[in-house]
Amino acid sequence: MGSFKLLMQWFLMAIPLAAAAQNGTEVLPKGARSLGMANTHLTLLEGWAIFNNVGAMAQVDESQVFVGYDHRLGLTELTTLGAGGVWKTSSGAWGLGLSSYGAAHFNQQAIGLGYSNKLGIASLGAKLTYFQTNIEGFGRSAAPLIELGGVAELGPNVLFGAHIYNLGRARLSKLTQEYLPTVVKAGISYRPTDFFMINAEVEKEVYLDPLFKMGLEYSIQEKLDLRAGVHTHPEQMFFGIGFRPGRYRLDYAVSQHHQLGFTHHFSFNLLWNQP
Repeated sequence: MGSFKLLMQWFLMAIPLAAAAQNGTEVLPKGARSLGMANTHLTLLEGWAIFNNVGAMAQVDESQVFVGYDHRLGLTELTTLGAGGVWKTSSGAWGLGLSSYGAAHFNQQAIGLGYSNKLGIASLGAKLTYFQTNIEGFGRSAAPLIELGGVAELGPNVLFGAHIYNLGRARLSKLTQEYLPTVVKAGISYRPTDFFMINAEVEKEVYLDPLFKMGLEYSIQEKLDLRAGVHTHPEQMFFGIGFRPGRYRLDYAVSQHHQLGFTHHFSFNLLWNQP
């Protein structure tokens, strides 16, 4: 009976977050660079592409490993941990992503393997994820998910990206008719110089209204990045900062919801040259 009460308390606490979130992918790791730009991440050529757009991995310059931590609204129960790596090879790029969300009474874990290759002006990729949900007192369920994505160069300063999450509409459990979210995203990035970009994207979950996002990044002396962004449904603002000392990437982002408060995001990338 005590476990059931704790579970109900968690659900009551999570209701406002669920109402504010666009879809169930809101709690997946994305990296603080992406979050500082309101998650306009389809064309970001970095290791976190294994979570954000598997098709972008082939255009990542260097192999890298990374970790991230998202702390939502000051609640441990709404924390996401993410880690992974991208390895460049002569025949494309491979990526591995691991994530965990929640606490003891309700939690979700995922492990995904992706591959991406560049073909002319475009890079395409696919990812297979094993997604698991645990609810104390109710058991565990798991399902495989398929993701597809790509990035194309529309011009010397313009990139186009697209991605679909849960292509096969996997169910939360074999015992329920509830499906895990299927999300389609598309967007454009305009980069007039090497130190400035502005991204615009639209995101659509099957049963929800479209989410419009815009973000920008400005680099100072190739070591410091300043970021900002905004999106709709709900209206939310994002800010971020990044440091690039040598082979390291340190990023922080904060987002504010006018009713629920602040969410903090941290991520760290380690890059290395290929032999």
